[in-house]
Amino acid sequence: MKDESADTPRGNGLIGVVPIVLSAALFGWFWTFLEPISNGEAVRLVWDWVPAMQISLSFLFDGLSLTFALLISGIGTLVLLYSNTYLAGHPQFARFVLFLFSFMLAMLGLVLADNLIALFVFWELTTITSYLLIGFGHETEKGRRSALQALFVTGAGALALLAGLILLGLSMGTFEMSEILARGDEVRAHQYYLPILILILAGAFTKSAQFPFHFWLPNAMAAPTPVSAFLHSATMVKAGVYLMARIHPAFSGTEVWVWTLTIAGGFTAVFASVLALRQTDLKQALAYTTLMALGTLTLFLGQDSAYALTAFAAFLIVHSFYKAALFLVVGCIDHATGTREADILGGLGRAMPVTAIAAALAALSMAGVPPLLGFISKEIQYAGGLEVASSPVFVVSAVLAASSLMFAVAGIVAFRPFWRPPGGEMPKSPHEAPWPMLAGPVILATLGLVFGLFPGVVQTALVNPTVAGFLGTAEGAATLKLWAGVNLPLMLSLATFAIGFILYAVHRPLRAYLARLDAAAPNFDRGWDRFLDWLKGLAAWQTRVIQTGVLRQYMWTTFAVIVVGVGATLAIKGNVNLAAAFDDVTWRNTAILLLICAGTILTMITRSRVAAITGLGVVGIGVALVFILFSAPDVAITQLLVETLVVVLVAVALLRLPFLDKRGESDHRPADAMLAVAVGTVVTLTLLAVLNEPFDRRLTDYFDATSWPAAFGRNIVNVILVDFRALDTFGEIAVVVIAALASYALLRTTKGRKDP
Repeated sequence: MKDESADTPRGNGLIGVVPIVLSAALFGWFWTFLEPISNGEAVRLVWDWVPAMQISLSFLFDGLSLTFALLISGIGTLVLLYSNTYLAGHPQFARFVLFLFSFMLAMLGLVLADNLIALFVFWELTTITSYLLIGFGHETEKGRRSALQALFVTGAGALALLAGLILLGLSMGTFEMSEILARGDEVRAHQYYLPILILILAGAFTKSAQFPFHFWLPNAMAAPTPVSAFLHSATMVKAGVYLMARIHPAFSGTEVWVWTLTIAGGFTAVFASVLALRQTDLKQALAYTTLMALGTLTLFLGQDSAYALTAFAAFLIVHSFYKAALFLVVGCIDHATGTREADILGGLGRAMPVTAIAAALAALSMAGVPPLLGFISKEIQYAGGLEVASSPVFVVSAVLAASSLMFAVAGIVAFRPFWRPPGGEMPKSPHEAPWPMLAGPVILATLGLVFGLFPGVVQTALVNPTVAGFLGTAEGAATLKLWAGVNLPLMLSLATFAIGFILYAVHRPLRAYLARLDAAAPNFDRGWDRFLDWLKGLAAWQTRVIQTGVLRQYMWTTFAVIVVGVGATLAIKGNVNLAAAFDDVTWRNTAILLLICAGTILTMITRSRVAAITGLGVVGIGVALVFILFSAPDVAITQLLVETLVVVLVAVALLRLPFLDKRGESDHRPADAMLAVAVGTVVTLTLLAVLNEPFDRRLTDYFDATSWPAAFGRNIVNVILVDFRALDTFGEIAVVVIAALASYALLRTTKGRKDP
């Protein structure tokens, strides 16, 4: 084996230190909220963002959001400290730490946001920053594929979430989450409750990788180990769980809520635990145990009992501690040995004693062994499952199966690499990691032990306030304690240990059997590749059909869609009204109409392009006369200038082109004629429908009242264009300038050229 010591650079200067200090300062600031939150208070910080649209930048500190904020900032500080050594000397470290710190801020904004729109903005920021982190090793195909997969899956769910949040805000008349949660009965009784719930759960399930959207999360292991530790313990993958927990007071209690979350969570937990057992890469094994935890959290969020919600709150904290610690331990192992393969690793206990102790404590908590906090959490899960009114057998069975499998995986991840003989030669001689890399796993693993011995601390500070946020009070919440007597949950815990020992003992042959079974079963990851191939094929076919390069076909398709879309809408809405009054038609109106018709007929029958463009110019002039007739001189002048410019420029360009029909024959196109008649008919019917409705003067009155006081202009049309629609007008000017430049370039290409 190659002998390598840890004499690599231990940091990255201020670039590595400043984010650690800022993250620790955030943790300290959040810590100051513990006392008021523990006393049952809730703190809101509000700043107006877009007052006209009822959008505020509001933040809510309660038991749930503070628990997440402390976990995110606390674990984030340890991960940043770990990264400063793990990636010491990396040429792209500055970029990495920027992405990681930005991700942490986005996640903090998500869990603290009280406004639905602000929540979604932070939600998408976590999507973008996680994409950058997962694809940090973008020079590899695996890194690029995994990042895109995570972006596409969670991004698709985010679109559904946005629709659900907007529909929820409009239905309730407010976008403030705290106000909506206080009106839970109205939410559940609303006619749009079901579509809102489906849309929000689509976003939550994709983000937290519930089956069948689970496949992207293990692939996210392409990210560096510190990123995996952060994403899986307290941040992105728990964003969906947080959202379901946040809306629980308003949406829970219905049959669709209970059964959707119970079945999806239970199946995901067991399914992921089975897949975790067959992994040989330690990071992959931990990734699937994260899926198990997310499924378990979702399972308990589907319930309403105080015990079940206590189990959720306790397991949320427990999982964050042991999962971050184990990921960081795996990073230490990889850093020291050059491999993460469980079948190769072994005998690391003597060379890496501190890492071994941290791994043992974290794994024992994951396995639910006393006196760790994981044991207490598992006892509460069994007690909460037994209290479920709808399906106690299903819930307890799912928890038992998942917990037993987690016991076996804990042995594979934390016992075998340290205390069993190696299965092969490791690339590097093992050595203890530097202290900045050990600080995180040691602190987090020790917290699991300390809070297991003194569970009342975490219950008073975080668990009870979180349960009170669900139910309005913490009364009835389960008490976290090491010894609850000889009862059914204790018997289930002993059964978990027994089944877990058996599974660990036979995990190698069982892994081989699961591998054969997995090869025969549908593979969602490969299915994703097939879906992308189908999508690319569809895009290629659509491009061949639509993007033909023939302008006439583009125009035909555009006008056909207008006819179908607008015409169908008029028919469905019953707005077809042929009643029209012609009393106000004067000889001037008739003369202008005849002029427009003459220009149209000329355009239709001529075989000269110059005559055709001239006919179109006549039509444009007729339209300008209509504007003049109805007191819109500025618009008429614009129309005249544009028509003149178009006629002159196009006529100059077309002088060198032949007749429309070289053979001198008429080119009749019945389909085009029918489409033209259809467009004219639909436009006429639309105008008649508009004219038959009462005139709404709200905008007219608004501009009339504000043109002079707000914009110091007496010409309302000019004020609208220059002030109220300034950006739109600027865009139109830019289009005209670009068109003029293009025309000039086109004319210059013909300068000096001779006919062949």
